[in-house]
Amino acid sequence: MKGEGEAGGVMDRHQVRLRVNGTEHELLVEARRTLADMLRHDLGYTGTNVGCEHGICGACTVRLDDAPVRSCLVFGVQADGAEVRTVEGLADGDDLSDLQQAFRDHHALQCGFCTPGFLMLAEAYFAERGLVPPVPPPGGPPPGAGEEPTGAVEEPTEAEIRELAASNLCRCTGYQGIVAAMLATARARRAAARGEPGSVR
Repeated sequence: MKGEGEAGGVMDRHQVRLRVNGTEHELLVEARRTLADMLRHDLGYTGTNVGCEHGICGACTVRLDDAPVRSCLVFGVQADGAEVRTVEGLADGDDLSDLQQAFRDHHALQCGFCTPGFLMLAEAYFAERGLVPPVPPPGGPPPGAGEEPTGAVEEPTEAEIRELAASNLCRCTGYQGIVAAMLATARARRAAARGEPGSVR
């Protein structure tokens, strides 16, 4: 669909249909508009922050069909027909998810600008390892829930978590709290998967 731009030029718009945190959306999007801007400005999911706009800082990380992506590097039209998970989909009303609670307990945030990106990066990584939340988030079960993970559910090592955390940038915390929160969540989810008593601490 073509439309007139502000300067009188032709603006290329496309019909996009996607599901965000379990909610269906359909909208017209400029071909040049990023997924980050579409989520924030068109759909109101402002938890997705935009930092460097070069795919380096990771503040805009969301899950696109399970995979973690830098939403500043993805066009909105590329999400047509896709399932997108943002940080808004983690909590159940006022009840934080286990990962969010772990970030709070371990003081894994200060200014909080980078936090949504770390949370979504960690959730994608945990899902790959079969470490899904014990309680499904709003909008239905997370991708991979109810499926038998291949092999044993293994708790990631501290070295693996540090490598994961290094994918995103944080200027405040020094990463120690972030690593501790991710390890605590992985430990508790592994215990729950094995039927052992466990909680995020």
